[in-house]
Amino acid sequence: MRTMVVSLAMMLVLALVLVVFVARRDRTRRPSDEDSAAVHQARADQHRHDAQRQVASGLAERHRNPPST
Repeated sequence: MRTMVVSLAMMLVLALVLVVFVARRDRTRRPSDEDSAAVHQARADQHRHDAQRQVASGLAERHRNPPST
């Protein structure tokens, strides 16, 4: 019974050490180039979407109110 308690305690300590190591590593990690490229691509996609929506809105408005001559 005593060896089982010691084994369980050692497993808990090992798990705690692993959690602390991963947490510390993640805090010191810098954003990678992939992250900044993804942000840049998302912004470009959003600008393109906004421009397409604005063009479609203008075409719909022109269709509703044709220019007078």
